[in-house]
Amino acid sequence: MRGDSMDRVLKFNIFRYNPMDPQSQPRMQPFMLDETDSMTLFIALNRLREEHDPSLQFDFCCRAGICGSCAMLINGKPDLACHTKTKDLPAEMTLMPLPVFRLIGDLSVDTGTWFRAMNEKVQSWIHTDRVFDPKAQEERMSNEEAEAIYELERCIECGCCVAACGKANMRPDFMGAVAFNRIARFITDPRDQRTNKEYFEVVGTEEGIFGCLGLLGCEDICPKHLPLQDQLGMLRRKMGWTAVRHLFDGFLGKTA
Repeated sequence: MRGDSMDRVLKFNIFRYNPMDPQSQPRMQPFMLDETDSMTLFIALNRLREEHDPSLQFDFCCRAGICGSCAMLINGKPDLACHTKTKDLPAEMTLMPLPVFRLIGDLSVDTGTWFRAMNEKVQSWIHTDRVFDPKAQEERMSNEEAEAIYELERCIECGCCVAACGKANMRPDFMGAVAFNRIARFITDPRDQRTNKEYFEVVGTEEGIFGCLGLLGCEDICPKHLPLQDQLGMLRRKMGWTAVRHLFDGFLGKTA
């Protein structure tokens, strides 16, 4: 943290590499920029691209902390560039792309492919045998249920929790906290008719909830402050009891 004076000259050490260019080599490139009032990293990066190097690659869309596109490692910590103010950072900073995801170039990574595969793996849709009637009234639920679902739906799929996860950095097929949050969202939804056993088939594995190391870097780093620890604990209990019950039922079947 620093004072309100805006007379600093900021130094940005930015990772540069274009994997599509055979001549490109991974390197850190320094940039200098005068700090301005209320400057965010989003503003700084756009100025660097406009004033210094138009080839600098990074992603952005909404600039309001909603799309999640501008996530990157800021001094080693995953965060959103659009809501990170330079006044809260030292005068010299290091910007790197998020790990785990495929690098597109410089600070840009392909989160879309990863999140599409994750949503397909957790079957991210309402499972019901009810036939949809477009003329019927919307199915009712309690305010508490609706608020609980909304809380989990606030995830913007920025990838920060995945990048901060020690297990995801070690094991590419690990589902990560964002997948567990999605599953918790459907467990909470009274319209989803899946049983705990069916959820177990999706998440009750080493690449699922039982592979979580419990370090909780995901919750510490989440820019939307989602209650990820609560969802991890809930899934561990539900899936643990489901596994015990399955073993117990199998034992009774053999002794019957």
